[in-house]
Amino acid sequence: MQPRHLLTLLDLCPAELDWVLERAILLKKWHQEHLIHDSLKNRVLGMIFEKASTRTRVSFESGMAQLGGHALFLSHRDTQLGRGEPIIDSAKVISSMVDIVMIRSYSHATVTTFALHSKVPVINALTDDYHPCQLLADMQTFREHRGTIAGKTVTWIGDGNNMCNSYINAARQFDFHLNIACPVGYEPNVELVNNNADRVNLISDPATAISGSHLLVTDVWTSMGQEEEQLQRTKAFANYQVTPELMDLADNEAIFMHCLPAHRGEEISHDMLDDHRSVVFDEAENRLHSQKALIEFLLLKPDP
Repeated sequence: MQPRHLLTLLDLCPAELDWVLERAILLKKWHQEHLIHDSLKNRVLGMIFEKASTRTRVSFESGMAQLGGHALFLSHRDTQLGRGEPIIDSAKVISSMVDIVMIRSYSHATVTTFALHSKVPVINALTDDYHPCQLLADMQTFREHRGTIAGKTVTWIGDGNNMCNSYINAARQFDFHLNIACPVGYEPNVELVNNNADRVNLISDPATAISGSHLLVTDVWTSMGQEEEQLQRTKAFANYQVTPELMDLADNEAIFMHCLPAHRGEEISHDMLDDHRSVVFDEAENRLHSQKALIEFLLLKPDP
């Protein structure tokens, strides 16, 4: 039997994604009540990091501990992957020794190739193309604060990056409308946009894009690996900063999210994270619980 993976949100059907979110909310409740739940006792998660991380490592490692399992941290400096061993060989060996693998990589091909040759489930913990784990946390957060996101309008402001691509997939899987405001030349994946033209709009003006929206989301203008483009990007995105004044144009019940780390004074104003409509730190915490639910789904294979 082939293992299930989460490389993008499209790897799970809407009913399965809904199960993960409801399970995440329950696991969060149990954690807050200090209940012991060791569903992953004696299970091992291999964590492969080509890109540095704070939230990803802490959330996956803590999550496995809370569920009674164990996590192994493997950086590119600690493995043969960083010394030129073929991904196929690494996948075969590593997956024979652990129960599940998460990979945080630059190239999406690294994750897809590893998964193709892995004996165990593989989770995409971020590539340059997609960030599905963050979207699980975002969708959980919206559900906790505002209920179902189906039929709502979400606005993405900023770079058409991996997060933006994942929001396009989320619009399809969770049935919401997505407005995307980004400068010319920084649009998201064209094929993704065209394949979801019934629910995705590209709107250059942020004020127009956010009008009536129920959720506003942004990310840094310059991601890891793009440092040489910092000056160019700062100029291009100068009119795309999210502020409380911009939020005022959204629906009265709108909330704001950011996957962090945030650059105050760039993609957000200095006071945006402290605005009463910001749920950013709830969103960050939910990485822990949504990923625990995802791991349970992939390893224990419940019937949604």
